[in-house]
Amino acid sequence: MEQIGLLELAEGAAGLAVTDSGIPATPLVVVDLDRDQWPYAEAAVAALENRRTVVVIGVSDTALPANAEPLLESLTCTLAPSGPGRAWVRGDRADRDRIAATVAAAPRAAITLAGLLELTSRTSVEDGLLAESLAYSMLLAGPEFAGWRARTPRKTVPDSADPVLLDRTDDVLTVSLNRPERHNAFGRAVRDGLLDAFAVAEHDPAIREVVLRGIGRSFCSGGDLDEFGSAGDVSAAHLVRLSCNAGHAAHRIAGRLRVVLHGACIGAGIEIPAFAGRVEAHDDAWFQLPELSMGLVPGAGGTVSISNRIGRWRTAFLTLTGRPIDTDTALDWGLVDGRT
Repeated sequence: MEQIGLLELAEGAAGLAVTDSGIPATPLVVVDLDRDQWPYAEAAVAALENRRTVVVIGVSDTALPANAEPLLESLTCTLAPSGPGRAWVRGDRADRDRIAATVAAAPRAAITLAGLLELTSRTSVEDGLLAESLAYSMLLAGPEFAGWRARTPRKTVPDSADPVLLDRTDDVLTVSLNRPERHNAFGRAVRDGLLDAFAVAEHDPAIREVVLRGIGRSFCSGGDLDEFGSAGDVSAAHLVRLSCNAGHAAHRIAGRLRVVLHGACIGAGIEIPAFAGRVEAHDDAWFQLPELSMGLVPGAGGTVSISNRIGRWRTAFLTLTGRPIDTDTALDWGLVDGRT
């Protein structure tokens, strides 16, 4: 980790040196915004325009002024007590240390995330999902994911007779994730069940509302870890991800889709709901994006859906720290729309 001020950033000091493998020698640069160097802010923004090979976070112990917004929007994320716009997070030095540990453990994935979020935040949903899938597939073949997989042996995935349940009452279709013994982990069977359910609504305009919920203690604990990396061909996995994308299916019926969240909402458990037109959460709901700890980026559409709701900077914060947030924070940020 390298810590610099705005002057050094403006002079192009951020992450210039690279190792023999091509990875930046310092993949994380921390910009100390408490230094009295604001006259260099505009030049610092210009210096970052084409810098896609480093994670750059801002840190301040004091509230940031209104004229700091263009600078904050050029950084990966910023930790501060308060500031203008939504490019900052009420974080602290402990969050900085979490980010530093994440980037040190998975520099390829962290740098990929930073560049990906810049792209997906300004593209269409379809183009964003394409970019996310390409990045995710590339990282599946990389050493950081391979290291996590080696440390995390697979277990046998038990069959679920009815992983997704459908119930229609008049013009309301209720879709329930039904793997409570695995906290509704998002595996292939759940994905296929959701695709079938959303297809029913997509092809039946008489359905006024689709309500998505989970059975058991959690809405969804994220991707089924025992299925991660089971595809032998990452290019084929990319094509499957594009053609069988539950997030895109949710997006297509977003105006009629309401999601009710509770308990753990991890990874896909918030990435897919974030596409919905309305997201409601119980007080016990909590949200987390832990993919970087596995050497991956969010792969269920989160770099698109979550960024569209809370901005790419707070999406970066969630992924880089890997720490959970509660319903109050999710409401404040706009990740969820209301309590239930």
